[in-house]
Amino acid sequence: MASSNGNEKSVNPVLRISQLDALELNKALEQLVWSQFTSCFHGFKPGVLAHFEPEVKAFLWLLLWRFTVYSKNATVGQAILNIQYKNNLSQTEKYQPLSKHQKLWYLIFTVGGRWLEERCYDLFSNRQLQSFCKIKNYINFGAGLLKLCGLLNFLIFLQKGTFATLTERVLGIRSVFCKPQSVRQVGFEYMNRELLWHGFAEFLIYLLPLINVQKLKLKISSWCLPIAGLSNSENTLVGHCKECSVCGEWPTMPHTIGCSHVFCYYCIKSNYLFDMYFTCPKCGSEVHSLQPLKYKIEMTELHG
Repeated sequence: MASSNGNEKSVNPVLRISQLDALELNKALEQLVWSQFTSCFHGFKPGVLAHFEPEVKAFLWLLLWRFTVYSKNATVGQAILNIQYKNNLSQTEKYQPLSKHQKLWYLIFTVGGRWLEERCYDLFSNRQLQSFCKIKNYINFGAGLLKLCGLLNFLIFLQKGTFATLTERVLGIRSVFCKPQSVRQVGFEYMNRELLWHGFAEFLIYLLPLINVQKLKLKISSWCLPIAGLSNSENTLVGHCKECSVCGEWPTMPHTIGCSHVFCYYCIKSNYLFDMYFTCPKCGSEVHSLQPLKYKIEMTELHG
């Protein structure tokens, strides 16, 4: 009696976006399972799984099918979104679970089809007989035809909202909600806050690349540490041209830009190429002319 009531529960159609989300969740789960499985072989010789990768994947997808579609009439992505498969070939509008034949054919089309697609190239790549070449061409033609049919099915799905994949249409299985969906109520205050923050974030993403952060930093440092406020030792060091105003190290190939400060050639050249409005970080003077220092500074003067 309980089973008859369970089989006669009402059917709730599924939105297109929910069906597409379920497919994406299935792909994400398969990638996660495969990455976790391959991580177990990191300590082995590289290429251990390369020769048997299609078979190993088929075995893993077989396990997923056994504990999802076969036992629960729903994939993992569908179970997360409260969706399951319905036997659309039944005459009644009430919910009917998938038959065993539909589940087995679903396994053959999904797991078997992907295994054949990955393995067929290796099966016929080393064959030179004309018959094997014909079989390979037929398989390639069939695969292309199936992809074309899948595209047509997807266009029909966007229009009618049923049978998101070609396998579902061929087998006559349809996605329905397990339970009636309650109306989601979202407060306007929350929505306005989210829209405001998203708009602000997009504005920052657009604005930040336009700001010359380096020039702004140098400008602020020139305001905070003007040349008049330097210590006596620092004034003496700058006056003797023993410190680059950009990197603070002993100037390599010292150059000037028209002010009383000295720069390494590579420091001032790279900054000027990056920003043609580059200013001295010490006094804020613009680059009028890049000229080498007219007198040499010996390294012995630093120790003297």
